Amino acid sequence: MRKKSQKTIERPAYALESVDNALRLLQLLRDEGELRLTDAAAALGTAPSTAHRLLAMLVYRGFAMHDENRRYHPGPALGAGPAQRGWTRELGERCRPHLEALTALTGETTNLVIRVGAQCRFLLSAEASNMLRVGDRQGQVLPAESTAGGRVLLAELPRRVLEQLYLRPAEQDAAEPAPFDRRMAAADFDRFAHELEGVRSAGFGVNLEQTEAGVAAFGMAIRNGHGVAIAAVTVAVPATRYRQHLRGPLLTHLRDAVRGIEVDAAAIEP
Repeated sequence: MRKKSQKTIERPAYALESVDNALRLLQLLRDEGELRLTDAAAALGTAPSTAHRLLAMLVYRGFAMHDENRRYHPGPALGAGPAQRGWTRELGERCRPHLEALTALTGETTNLVIRVGAQCRFLLSAEASNMLRVGDRQGQVLPAESTAGGRVLLAELPRRVLEQLYLRPAEQDAAEPAPFDRRMAAADFDRFAHELEGVRSAGFGVNLEQTEAGVAAFGMAIRNGHGVAIAAVTVAVPATRYRQHLRGPLLTHLRDAVRGIEVDAAAIEP
């Protein structure tokens, strides 16, 4: 029996140039692994300012990262596979009204995040309406150890699992690490594990400008009916309001919201 030949994929007549250019940048990052702004502009046939705006959006959504030499590399979202089906959608539906209420109460943007390996994924955001606010983070993928929600979820892991994620093998200590390799030498890992013990004892995680200049966040874990931490709620605030919230009622409001979510999400299992 003859197989049908695959139909040629043609460029859509309604193609959006900006979308196509962003997708082409993703392909370049995937295939070349490193990209300079001038190379991106040349490949797209656009002005450097246009390429810069597109790359900035890819960085914002976690599909690209830039280093100190102003070179762009694939971001964590580019290699992120889908989470297991079903449970994340249900969790989002149950969390949405709680996040919206928490945002209204605190005046700050709130997020629902899950951890997948060493990554933290933002499933849902309820953006604040203040003039000075942290924007919507839905869909972003960031290193878990740098985010408030990621840190509080990492604090739940046994040490052997943390070692698998973050401890660099001793024979590689002398080698130059690959760009954005999150693994640590033994001494650094021990300090990191000790920090996570403090997060576990405090019951909440903090991110003070670790993922973005001028942005801070507080995070607490959500547990299901079996006591398993399945996600986290974070409140993202401008760094200028960090100390005010640290001393104010924000953490109490966050804890109350998490308790409400835990009642509604008790039966959810990843």
